[in-house]
Amino acid sequence: MQFQFVKKESVGRLPTVPGVYAFKSKKGVLLYIGKAVNIRDRVKNHFSQPTFKDNIFIPATEKIGYITTGSEIEALISEADLIKKYQPHYNTQWKDNKNYFYVAITQEAFPRIFVTHQIDDSLIHIGPFVDSKAIKQTLRVLRRIFPYRTCRVMPKKPCLYYDLNLCPAPCGQFQDKKQYKKNIQNLIKILRGKKMQVLKDLQKEMQLTSQKQEFEKAKTLRDQTMSLENVFQHSHILEKEERKPTNWPKAEAELKKLLDLAGSLKRIEGYDISNIQGQQATGSMVVFEKGLPNKNEYRKFKIRITGKPNDTAMIKEMLARRLKHPEWPRPQIILIDGGKGQLNAALSQVKKIKVISLAKRLNELFIENHKKPVLLKSLSQDASNLILHLRDEAHRFAVSYHRKLRTKSLLP
Repeated sequence: MQFQFVKKESVGRLPTVPGVYAFKSKKGVLLYIGKAVNIRDRVKNHFSQPTFKDNIFIPATEKIGYITTGSEIEALISEADLIKKYQPHYNTQWKDNKNYFYVAITQEAFPRIFVTHQIDDSLIHIGPFVDSKAIKQTLRVLRRIFPYRTCRVMPKKPCLYYDLNLCPAPCGQFQDKKQYKKNIQNLIKILRGKKMQVLKDLQKEMQLTSQKQEFEKAKTLRDQTMSLENVFQHSHILEKEERKPTNWPKAEAELKKLLDLAGSLKRIEGYDISNIQGQQATGSMVVFEKGLPNKNEYRKFKIRITGKPNDTAMIKEMLARRLKHPEWPRPQIILIDGGKGQLNAALSQVKKIKVISLAKRLNELFIENHKKPVLLKSLSQDASNLILHLRDEAHRFAVSYHRKLRTKSLLP
């Protein structure tokens, strides 16, 4: 795989298809590598909505490189290979080992496949992958074609995954180690970018089995071949970049006036708490920059307070922990999900940042030093939609982490 390069000023010449892109310095060093559904749009997004990280490496960039791929899955796999090969400075500097993901394969008679942060010499590793959601979705899709086990301990009888044709049940029903091994080998080859080799091998084996009149096995191989081709052509595993809204300047101007803010409004943070009777409590921090979510800046908190549910105490804990990170850019506005009590809890921790809270029932906006709340419906649609989007995104992120912790607590 070789990058083709265009000058930084010629971003409009980049292709609008899935692939991998790279920022290259004047000294010929690759600074950052990423993947995209649409290469041109994603690179433009780095310039039009720069993050704190973008503002460091973009000035040092002279050229933009790109490699087109046939699908989003191939873009994901190519990104991992290229990051491993070139070790671009701003991929590793801003994402330590805990934020990289690897596909791990055990070396058992019937290997287990799972996603992990850790490197273990007893396992086969493929990666590193930056996008955990995309690699997990890719594995789910490929598992339908090449079933494999994920259980840590072999159960005594087949589970639901066997009934769903996602696992061949080596625990009892499936004893063909040779076929299972082929499934794992094909998965490894695909995750290492050797899709065409797998397709050729499947087609060759299908012809041989047909000549031997093993028609049932030939049909299975034919189905695997067709499914694999279909997956690479039609699977959507990458999130498309959200476009910059044309109404951001209007929303920004209204919020600055409402909150008596000077200067440009670059960053807003939204916070929410999720728990069931105080159990498995989680907190979320979402970040909007120039009116759009920047998911690279999202943070989640596992609340340490135990006992009866206490939203205000949890908010205090979450904000206190957030403010212990001076390396995270400071926002101009903090939005808390809740009413006046939640606002006061936040104000007890936060200084020199405008804090507001949004109560769900009537969509009342509580503001520091305002005697009465402001109804969202009294604001322009631009400003109210931005605040609602921020509140809903914080809620979604908190709930998703809470569900994850609950699921883990139910596992043996």
